[in-house]
Amino acid sequence: MKDTGLVVIFGGRSEIGLEIATRLAPARTVVLAARRSATLTVEADAVRAAGAAQVHTVEFDADDLGSHPGLIAALVAEHGPIDVAVLAFGILGDQRRAERDSAHAAQIAHTDYVAQVGLLTELATTMRAAGAGTIVTFSSIAGVRVRRANYVYGSAKAGLDGFCSGLAQALRGSGVRLLVIRPGFVIGRMTEGMAPAPFSSTPAQVADAAVRALSGRRPRVWVPWQVGGIAAVFRLLPGPIWRRLPR
Repeated sequence: MKDTGLVVIFGGRSEIGLEIATRLAPARTVVLAARRSATLTVEADAVRAAGAAQVHTVEFDADDLGSHPGLIAALVAEHGPIDVAVLAFGILGDQRRAERDSAHAAQIAHTDYVAQVGLLTELATTMRAAGAGTIVTFSSIAGVRVRRANYVYGSAKAGLDGFCSGLAQALRGSGVRLLVIRPGFVIGRMTEGMAPAPFSSTPAQVADAAVRALSGRRPRVWVPWQVGGIAAVFRLLPGPIWRRLPR
């Protein structure tokens, strides 16, 4: 993997996204894209302190699909081809609320699936034209087999996993790589107040695994690796046992 080039973090306020940005920062131009981008001072300073050649912040609303093409075009026009694009945005939502509130259920699906699909497609098109680049996105163990306890979020991740599987095949031979990171339970702002599940990880650990994977060739990485084994067991559990799992 090159140690120079443009890195764009879509979701520049994300804990995982920022951890990845600081690890990739040395000698690179890094763009943190998020809503209320003018308030990303602390995040930008952290990336700058990590050795970035340049750090920029730009306004990005993942849910505004119509803004994606213009934003990507503007980034390429100003900074050159995107070397690494990280899709670090998403929401967990409230499962109980989503079961009663269709708008909230649709919001989770839109941010975690529809917006991802839209941005992935635009990035793939742009990078394919350049003949190079890596896209990093995040699925979850929740998408392996959707559970009663978080089926709205889990179904969005399941859909994203399927889309990425097809997109990776479509990108073969183009010079563009799609890397899918599949964490288990991540201890952070999104899961604050929830009891950690077995083999939980931190944003820093997820970022470490993602950056290591960038130097390899694997298309999918479980974090930690044991979660891949748990996912395999999940697929085989009988329905009555599966339905009793807490989350």
